[in-house]
Amino acid sequence: MQIPFSPPRIDQKTIDAVVDTLKSGWITTGPKTKLFEKQLAQYTGAPTVLCLNSATAGLELALRWFGVGKGDEVILPAYTYSATANVVLHCGATPVFVDVNKDDFNISIAEIAQYISAKTKVIMAVDFAGLPCDYSNINSLVNNDDVKSLFKPSSKNQKKLDRILVLSDAAHSIGGTYKGKRVGALADISVISFHAVKNLTTAEGGAMCFNLPEPFDNQEIYQALSVKALHGQNKDALAKTKPGSWKYDIIEPGYKYNMTDIAAAIGLVELERYDNDMLVKRKEICEFYNKYLLEYSWAQLPILENDIKDSSYHLYALRIREITEQQRDQIIALISEAGVAVNVHFIPVPMMSYYRSIGFDIADYPFAYDNYSREISLPVYYDLSLEQARYVCETVTEAVEKVLNKVEA
Repeated sequence: MQIPFSPPRIDQKTIDAVVDTLKSGWITTGPKTKLFEKQLAQYTGAPTVLCLNSATAGLELALRWFGVGKGDEVILPAYTYSATANVVLHCGATPVFVDVNKDDFNISIAEIAQYISAKTKVIMAVDFAGLPCDYSNINSLVNNDDVKSLFKPSSKNQKKLDRILVLSDAAHSIGGTYKGKRVGALADISVISFHAVKNLTTAEGGAMCFNLPEPFDNQEIYQALSVKALHGQNKDALAKTKPGSWKYDIIEPGYKYNMTDIAAAIGLVELERYDNDMLVKRKEICEFYNKYLLEYSWAQLPILENDIKDSSYHLYALRIREITEQQRDQIIALISEAGVAVNVHFIPVPMMSYYRSIGFDIADYPFAYDNYSREISLPVYYDLSLEQARYVCETVTEAVEKVLNKVEA
């Protein structure tokens, strides 16, 4: 068999939605983008949602809205994709990497507490593989009187919040839940990705879910960031179609981050069938992997759910016990030779050349490195059959045991 890693789900319903949009005359930001925003707000439970051209854009907009800049620090996990850290540098601030939990890849609350300082403006938690972070503990931490006393606001919005902002990098986790609440309503601001490999795709795209406490007006923030996301223009194309409403103004030097109606059309189809179709299939695949691999002592299975959390089943992050990074790579090579595409999520950011060049060392994040060195992401996508999933498991098992037996010999 030839099994890809994560092809998008493109069927006739998706194609028809895109064609309908093309024929409508609205191919940039228009009525479908606005409808997608409203439906995402209803789905996540967030007061309001702003759709953008990427999750990266959403993370950076959130930092800039909060006034993060030179001299500020943002705490984030070492185990994440580079976008989470890059946006901090774009703003002129300093990323402060902390280690992750030994068991579930997510940011360690104890490590966060250790690195909070007077310079800390934001904690950026990452829901790895779709499993939500421990938001109750993070939210309690930033509201702790001792932690709040350290906070030194330097912008209007920082003064208004009067504490560290909790920004959720929820790129993987739409549909995940924590203590009965959906991702999108768990942090001050949550940012979702709709990239091509995500569970819910718009080809490229992202969304900011606003859930800020009083005295903030989340709808007002939505309006302000809509302007910032479109060059600082005070009217979008849809607003200018009203009779006599052609005139607009540029009220700040903004960015080009808007979502198109073509992208939103795909997203609307995906969202409509997400809970009762896409998530059901992804969960079935992940549970099949768990059941098959459970009997092997070398297999460290990922946490997909517990008493208070349920994943979005975005990745199946298998770890092989007691192997080296080099052995992991040998296993991947053997799996690939058998026609199965697997991946690794992620190379921790402190291991990347640029971040090493500015002083970061993976040795400071032992759990992040240990998880990375033994991790293999197995294929999970809508059209993967259980027969194919069995072949994946058989191929992985054969490859692992071949490498382990070679070591024992």
